[in-house]
Amino acid sequence: MIDTIYSLSTGAGSSGVAIIRLSGSASEEVLKILTRKQTPKPRLASLRRIHSPVNQDAIDEGIVIWFPGPNSYTGEDVVEFHVHGGPSITEEVLKSISTIGSCRIAEPGEFTRRAFQSGKMDLTSAEAVADLIDAKTIEQRRQALKQFDGQLAGLYDEWRKQLIDLLAYAESAIDFSDEELPENINKTIKHNILCIKDRIAQHIDDKMVGERIRSGFRVTIVGAPNSGKSSLLNRLATRDAAIVSDIAGTTRDVIEVQMNLEGFAVIISDTAGIRDAQNEVEVEGVRRARKSADEADLLVVVFDALDLPNISDLTSTYITDKSLVLINKVDVLEHNLPSEINGKEILGVSAKTGEGFEEFQLKLNQDIKNYFRNNEQPVLTRVRHREALEEALVSLNRSSQAKLPELVAEDIRLAVRSIGKITGRVDVEDVLDIIFNEFCIGK
Repeated sequence: MIDTIYSLSTGAGSSGVAIIRLSGSASEEVLKILTRKQTPKPRLASLRRIHSPVNQDAIDEGIVIWFPGPNSYTGEDVVEFHVHGGPSITEEVLKSISTIGSCRIAEPGEFTRRAFQSGKMDLTSAEAVADLIDAKTIEQRRQALKQFDGQLAGLYDEWRKQLIDLLAYAESAIDFSDEELPENINKTIKHNILCIKDRIAQHIDDKMVGERIRSGFRVTIVGAPNSGKSSLLNRLATRDAAIVSDIAGTTRDVIEVQMNLEGFAVIISDTAGIRDAQNEVEVEGVRRARKSADEADLLVVVFDALDLPNISDLTSTYITDKSLVLINKVDVLEHNLPSEINGKEILGVSAKTGEGFEEFQLKLNQDIKNYFRNNEQPVLTRVRHREALEEALVSLNRSSQAKLPELVAEDIRLAVRSIGKITGRVDVEDVLDIIFNEFCIGK
């Protein structure tokens, strides 16, 4: 972190105000050169004329704020220039900064990376910064803010500390005679390993709720050709997202629409009609439809009212516990609706006229809310977290079954490192602190 980095921190293009941020040892020098004045008081907004160091021309008049390290976002000296947001002004200020000392354009995420390296935040909080910026729904923002506040890191740090305590006991069982250690220490270690292992396993078994909040809850519409799947998608999206035609098999690929339902990000997919395909293109379309259905969190299974009383066997195979069953085109129905299909309650709708659509929308929204119910505890938000915890579980399983104390200790150590990788806190020296603080070694 020798270089001083700088970047436009607000969006590109014209705006009322643009913020240009610097971080590094040359930040104060840049502030003095561009304003031709002494450094203002820390964290106090000051009005200054900003000049080009090349030709001494005035560029703009704006607000400057000085954040001396370590009391700054990155932990380094930081300066912010709040200037008028015209492209000519921001380009000239950035160009002026580039002429000074060791200043260079920041790489993506480098300000937050320096904050992590300076100990201002852990890795989960750093990831939450990106999630806050990208949040498009209320629930995405709430989850990111919880993670930024350290709720997820707090949970993982608690488990890590408990394991470090156990590791200290396990190391002592290796290094000291039985007379110097508490009775049944090995049984206590094994019992506590199982308790932590169970808590981690419960945390992982979460239906991927956190990841779904971040990336989107996936709803796939499946059904026979020409059953009205595309019309249903268009009515949900309130726009013509998919081509609608009376010709069966119009949809060949998966068409996705991103929506915000009940504050959650939802991805709704229209798929090719499920059928015994006859040519190469149809075969590929059906394959993609089946893949989308397999990956979905909720299936909307659509039957054509004009086919009643016959029911498509291929479509019926997609009726499961995670399905909503619709009979479409009830506006032209000449038969009574069946009460259920394969034991699943059905809803009658008309994607064309909107009949029954409000009831379907309410049921869809309720199923989505039920999926995310009881989401008050910190949840996994990334595959990286899940993989690290799964590694820790493997190590703890081995440790709980190991016969030799050396193997017990080694697998606990591996579990500690796996959990530490999530927050970025991987330091085996922590074990020494526990040993010397809690045991009277060398008395």
